[in-house]
Amino acid sequence: MKKRIKVVIPAAGEGRRLKPHTHTTPKPLLSVAGKPIIGHIMERVKELEPEEVIIIIAPNGSPIEKYLKENFSMNFRFVIQEEPKGLGEAVYKAKPYFKDEPCLIILGDTIIDMPLNNLLGEENWIGVKRVEDPKRFGIVEVKDGIITKIVEKPAEPKSNLAIVGIYYIFQSSFLFNALEKIIKENIKTKGEYQLSDALELMIEENINFRTCPVEYWLDCGTPEALIQTNRYLLQNTNYFKPRPNSLIIPPVYIHDSALLENSIIGPFVSISEEVEVRNSIIKDSIINQGSYIENSLLENSILGENSIVKEKPLRLNLGSFSIFEIS
Repeated sequence: MKKRIKVVIPAAGEGRRLKPHTHTTPKPLLSVAGKPIIGHIMERVKELEPEEVIIIIAPNGSPIEKYLKENFSMNFRFVIQEEPKGLGEAVYKAKPYFKDEPCLIILGDTIIDMPLNNLLGEENWIGVKRVEDPKRFGIVEVKDGIITKIVEKPAEPKSNLAIVGIYYIFQSSFLFNALEKIIKENIKTKGEYQLSDALELMIEENINFRTCPVEYWLDCGTPEALIQTNRYLLQNTNYFKPRPNSLIIPPVYIHDSALLENSIIGPFVSISEEVEVRNSIIKDSIINQGSYIENSLLENSILGENSIVKEKPLRLNLGSFSIFEIS
């Protein structure tokens, strides 16, 4: 009988590079293409029919729990990471809920657009993608198809294969033993307990990992990356109903409750519920719930919930409840 998989999703990160939006909204709940980041992740996870999905959240992470319980019928467990001590410590929080089942780890701010069902066999693997600037990432070195070394943001990288935020371990006890060792021995990189250090320890103990090439890795870590991810996802999630006196240029996502008046929307725009747009042009932007836009031209912009924008800005990155107005 095939062992049922458990999924661990670390979702407790502060989202420093996405402030001001993460001042009021946990990063996994930031909207892209009409749905929170973690919603896109769970659409892919539910196809695996996992035995359990363990979400690691910060103390202020109850909105994540509420959203997932209301929108997905899966067996969730929510575990709090009291302090941000690193990705390794976050994953280690899931140890009490494993009995050596296969473990799939997906970071809560990364959307991997690939089928997973056929990849979950008896081989360990790490998702990777070739990048132009490997110094920015954790990277793997490979020989004969097997990972020989993992290095976190190397000064002089010997590989351009970046780790993209998805990991599969067939026997999870090996992973949790390695995590326990780095925590007990206080082994840190850049001041935190790193998952990559535990994986490197497993490799040193002759536990094999292969690479799993990931073609579509949708990073959501910065405002620019969030807008790029929005562009990609909208090509498959285009949704809107025509509005009188407004021109809509697909692909877009426009919630049915949004009010448009004498405006041009698109392409590549996401508009959430209860938004009002009057006499404006918007493209390549994400407009969150309850925002009001009037007499404006917006491009490459993100508006947090309940923002108000009036009069001709070109590019904005406003947190929730912000007001931009030219008298």
